[in-house]
Amino acid sequence: PVAAGATTVSAPMPGKVLSVNVKAGDAVKSGDVLLILEAMKMQNEIMAPADGTVSDVRVSAGQTVATGDVMIVL
Repeated sequence: PVAAGATTVSAPMPGKVLSVNVKAGDAVKSGDVLLILEAMKMQNEIMAPADGTVSDVRVSAGQTVATGDVMIVL
């Protein structure tokens, strides 16, 4: 469950999380790189869609995600 008004950052494609650059409590600006997702041998920077504060990080480095999995909650 996600709090009302929260912004979720979901996986745009299946892949593997290479690194997570933020932790709960971090303030982020729109466009900040939250994590690196490897998909089809390419490294994709997953960026914050808006300014906010990270409330929950639901993935860790090395974890595999499916399309639509919630990775970070702002």
